[in-house]
Amino acid sequence: MVEAGTFSDPCIITEEQVIRFLRPEILIPSLEQAFRRMADSTISAPLRRQLDLPDGGIFLTMPCCESSLPLFGVKLVSIGSGEARVQADYMLYDCHSRRNVAMIAANYLTDVRTASVSAIATKLLARKESKVLGMFGTGRQALSHSSVFTKIMPFTTVLCCGRSPLKSKNFADQLRKDLSIDAYPCSAEECLSSSDVICCCTTSFQPLFDGSLIRSGTHFNLIGTFQKNAREVDGETLRHARLCVESYEGVLAEGGDILMAMSEGLISESDIVADLHELLVRKKTGRQNANEITVFKSVGHGYEDLVAALLVYERVMGEGRGNNHLG
Repeated sequence: MVEAGTFSDPCIITEEQVIRFLRPEILIPSLEQAFRRMADSTISAPLRRQLDLPDGGIFLTMPCCESSLPLFGVKLVSIGSGEARVQADYMLYDCHSRRNVAMIAANYLTDVRTASVSAIATKLLARKESKVLGMFGTGRQALSHSSVFTKIMPFTTVLCCGRSPLKSKNFADQLRKDLSIDAYPCSAEECLSSSDVICCCTTSFQPLFDGSLIRSGTHFNLIGTFQKNAREVDGETLRHARLCVESYEGVLAEGGDILMAMSEGLISESDIVADLHELLVRKKTGRQNANEITVFKSVGHGYEDLVAALLVYERVMGEGRGNNHLG
């Protein structure tokens, strides 16, 4: 086991190292294990704190510690405009000395941990025969979800729906080139009518489609927004769906899709049937039949970042020998 506090100065871990060591086939089982043990561990992960910046951007902090782990940490995220709209870093600290042991570039870490959580939910909630993946959005999260889903699940086709036909085409071309998968541009209506699983990976403040057009049996992952006044789907979508969430606390504080549907009187808090922990330990039931529409809403959780950061840190320190604090 790699020991915290081996080096006098913080270890600087680059984006390239994170990409090398944080593979989804390793991260997903670790996240599943972490969410299963939530009831047996003391986990402190305060809700995300937001600082408004003078230029209109925002700065976010996401701390987390778990009683059984020797390290704790905090993710720092700056969100603005332009090509590099989101920048993230993760700071790891030794629980005993309180010393900063690592500074980790966290852009890819955030992308792959979010897609991995969506993949876990999809394995639990989607129909087993799902083959066609629909993607709303053309940015980093859409790319990460496309990559993770087609690597670990038997999707044969990705349908791409961006803010314009050109963005949709360019993204489909990128997926074919980078991932060697079948990918095609499509309209919102085509995506809804032909996809078995749909990932909404946008920063939209307005619904991306008319919920009355949804095909029965579809599973949705809603991951793009974390603000009370932003939504990717309308209340009609949620009113007809079996609704599961990453965590009750986070979604009820920041999940605009759900909060606005509640304010419209279309759903209530009791319509949320399970969180990810309850699904994984089989305390609650996910999909009940093949025709059911299922929805998984996530806003990001500091525990996921801590799990991912520990995996990267220990593999960098151990030169990929596979030791880790998570057992």
